[in-house]
Amino acid sequence: MSITSRARATVATLALVGGVGTAGVLGTGAAAHATTPSCGSSCVGIFSHEFGQHGDPGFLLDALGQGQQIGTPVILYQAGSNDPAEDFRPEFEGTVLDFYEAGLVGAAFAQHYGCVSSAGNAENGDFGGCLGQTRYSLDDPAFEIEYTPDGVYSGLCVGLAKTAVPEEGVTLQECGASDTTVWAIDLYDQPFDSFVTGYAPLINGSDDTFSAPFVLTYPQGGYPTDKPRPQLQVDALTGYSTGFPPVINDSSVEDAQMWGADPSQS
Repeated sequence: MSITSRARATVATLALVGGVGTAGVLGTGAAAHATTPSCGSSCVGIFSHEFGQHGDPGFLLDALGQGQQIGTPVILYQAGSNDPAEDFRPEFEGTVLDFYEAGLVGAAFAQHYGCVSSAGNAENGDFGGCLGQTRYSLDDPAFEIEYTPDGVYSGLCVGLAKTAVPEEGVTLQECGASDTTVWAIDLYDQPFDSFVTGYAPLINGSDDTFSAPFVLTYPQGGYPTDKPRPQLQVDALTGYSTGFPPVINDSSVEDAQMWGADPSQS
């Protein structure tokens, strides 16, 4: 289980966190996939926009070989209704600030993607509020993604074995043990066309490269049916800024770095 149940919510709650910009991201798609019956409606199917869309995800987040050990690679696999390896529950803990206050992400990460209190400096026109990634002071939604095969909490979450570096493989790791299992929805860098359709980059909580954050990425040149199965990784966010959130032109960020999810209806 994750570090706190204080802000755990249903999947649809994410659409309300941070305003309309998150509508559809991680759980408000028009149609739903079916997880195993034991996992039920609290599970979601997380997918890459590279291979699918809401209602027709194509391939879903999957624990390779139905593994339940730390270090099990995380892949994409054909969407189905009886594969416990595709059973995941996002554990919504609130925002980046909540994780910072819980001691699970660092101050630098919180200052870039959260909302840290500031006393302000009136002489410089700053009257307090938040120290954020921009002067718009966004506080990105943050969560862990727990592996729950057949509806059973495993204590393992989607994450990294170490601090994010280019092409670091995504694996199952102990939930709540470090910032490597925390993911933040990158509202500021969310492409404009995806702002309302429900796809966004996911920043790893261990990220310390703020000019081009390390986000969940499907490996270049791979396809989910390849053998061996391509392992998900983190890599630097693609795209260019236009100065106001959502600030990245939709055509300049790779679909392999855009993620969505549909709730289960099983």
